[in-house]
Amino acid sequence: MAITLVDPEGLPKIDLYRQVSVATGSKLVFMAGQVAWGADGHTVGVGDLAAQVEQAYLNVGTALAEAGASFDNVVKLTVYLVDWTPDKMPLFVEGVARASAKLGITSAPPLTGIGVAALAGPDLLVEVEATAVID
Repeated sequence: MAITLVDPEGLPKIDLYRQVSVATGSKLVFMAGQVAWGADGHTVGVGDLAAQVEQAYLNVGTALAEAGASFDNVVKLTVYLVDWTPDKMPLFVEGVARASAKLGITSAPPLTGIGVAALAGPDLLVEVEATAVID
């Protein structure tokens, strides 16, 4: 598997992710967006964006593992955030950092953050969707 993460000249360099990923492989993995539900189906971290980001990323990690992949195989993340405002960025980064430490994430694939009015449940603050490529 070859995934090359790139920050092209002429585009800003963002610490949280790279601007482009180029992937080659034979198996594509698409998953449903993952929210902050524990294995019991209850929301983790009600009212706590950092805790919910962490749990959503952990759930993405679980889904990737089932497909025989890891975050090293991720070529694109899309994150949906309820009532997003830029002042919430430190909480988002904190949640990503905590999940990254637990999952051993070292790659930073392209990420698109989208502010939304609501998600599937009233207590959900974030949903994370990933696309991965495996040899």
